[in-house]
Amino acid sequence: QVQLVESGGGLVQAGDSLRLSCAASGRTFSNYAMGWFLQAPGKEREFVAAIGWSGGNSYYADYVKGRFTISRDKAKNTVYLQMNSLKPEDTAIYYCAAGAPPYYSDYRGWGYWGQGTQVTVSS
Repeated sequence: QVQLVESGGGLVQAGDSLRLSCAASGRTFSNYAMGWFLQAPGKEREFVAAIGWSGGNSYYADYVKGRFTISRDKAKNTVYLQMNSLKPEDTAIYYCAAGAPPYYSDYRGWGYWGQGTQVTVSS
């Protein structure tokens, strides 16, 4: 069993940066891939980024490549999403996920979810 708690969201202006954190509990955390998804009102959950269990491989949605960086600290049981050059269209609730999905970009394959943290980017 894995419990995930996100933090770090907030209200920022376009061009600013934020770092989201996802603290995980549960002894199997290190065996799972970790991911970040976003969900805007009225829309489906969308893939943002994922990182493999070892931390050596990371994957990004095209619209965040070059702006967002995912990383994980196994010693702290925490995964991060560094978000730079934020845009108003990045506004959404950001969710942390853990699991062993067949396809990182498909939210239906992830087994564990946090409660989400709101990110609002004003123009």
